[in-house]
Amino acid sequence: MDKPFSQACENNKRPILEVLQRYLHDGDHVLEIGSGTGQHAVFFGSRLPHLIWQTSDVAVYHAGIRQWLAETGLDNVRPPLSLDVTDADWPIASTTAVFSANTTHIMSWPTVEAFIDGVGKILPAGGWFLLYGPFNYGGAPTSESNARFDQSLRARDPASGIRGIGGGDALALARGLTLIEDAAMPANNRLLVWRKTAGTEAPA
Repeated sequence: MDKPFSQACENNKRPILEVLQRYLHDGDHVLEIGSGTGQHAVFFGSRLPHLIWQTSDVAVYHAGIRQWLAETGLDNVRPPLSLDVTDADWPIASTTAVFSANTTHIMSWPTVEAFIDGVGKILPAGGWFLLYGPFNYGGAPTSESNARFDQSLRARDPASGIRGIGGGDALALARGLTLIEDAAMPANNRLLVWRKTAGTEAPA
């Protein structure tokens, strides 16, 4: 089996890292939801050795993630957990931070709701939720390329598509998450950073 590779991960990993370094600190545990190829996990894990980076995804992606982990041998990056955000019980009860890249636009809206609800449940007060991807503002795409991408997504799956930042922020706010930063990223993407300030707390 060839090791999976994403050019998008190569293009965005350094700008994302610059933001992660501002919020994640010694001893933090990060749950990555939708680890995909595993490239982000090994890059961030190697540059942030003071963190524990927990990979996760649905089972079909685990073999590829494990290939990347085996090649790098990082002791602070954990093998993938099986995690479907629509499951009532997630395989991790609490974590300092949640990171996810390029996931919400391939989900249906009910799945996005389940995703953010789950994040709100497992983050303690002071925890971080960092979400990378394309977003619409005021109901409109931020570029022609994003508009074309949204059309291609909906042609493949009408339930998917680029999400509005307002809708995602409203879901997050209802779960005690306050938007701290909206950082510009390559290729008309954004990195949204929320902090858990109130609401349902993760188990002690």
